[in-house]
Amino acid sequence: MPETKSVAPKKGKPVSYTRVLLKVSGEALMGDLAYGIDQKAVLRIASEVADAASAGVQMCLVIGGGNIFRGLSAAEQGMERATADYMGMLATVMNALAMQNALENIGVETRVQSAIPMMSVCEPYIRRRAIRHLERNRTVIFAAGTGNPFFTTDTGAALRAAEMGCDALLKGTQVDGVYSADPKKDPDATRYEQLSYHDVLAQDLRVMDAAAVSMMRDNQIPVIVFSIQEPGRLREVLAGTGVCTKISDTE
Repeated sequence: MPETKSVAPKKGKPVSYTRVLLKVSGEALMGDLAYGIDQKAVLRIASEVADAASAGVQMCLVIGGGNIFRGLSAAEQGMERATADYMGMLATVMNALAMQNALENIGVETRVQSAIPMMSVCEPYIRRRAIRHLERNRTVIFAAGTGNPFFTTDTGAALRAAEMGCDALLKGTQVDGVYSADPKKDPDATRYEQLSYHDVLAQDLRVMDAAAVSMMRDNQIPVIVFSIQEPGRLREVLAGTGVCTKISDTE
């Protein structure tokens, strides 16, 4: 493992959360590419995570694999669904390793834990070990979803957020919150400041899949949707000042 240097604390508004899980899509790692991993995009997101970690937030991440392989799309084209999903899980491991490399290059001690054991490249997922890493201020990246086909990385993120006892699940997207319609297609789409879990499920807003939203509701973990494309937005959201949509049952 490469030698890492400690990240110096940065000035800024105090954060409102102690431990969070950040979920980002695989597409966020593509940058301007049509496919694969753009190192500049990975480093930019890694810098946002490092900034949050320097403020004292215990960070864990889940990264999708859509920039490399989308299991559902392959299944729609005729591939057997379980096989396609396993291939998608392997894509998330590749993204997790890329993010680990970027984080450690800027001084953030990081561990990757995979739900599919592959001891040569990362740790297997062990809940108590992951919690211990977080307590030691290491960033933990959870890869390979839940380790089971037919579940999305959103569900995997919700499951890990609950297991880690996170204060919030942050979903970094391409837009600055949840809208009534796709704002890229409908200029009249309304952005929501606050939603309940029931609102999301009843209106089928597709922020996350229904299983993930239900799990967050059952565990009373708020979901905060924000733009990961805006520099500094993650730190602002953690401080309670950033533009976002909060999904919870309380104001």
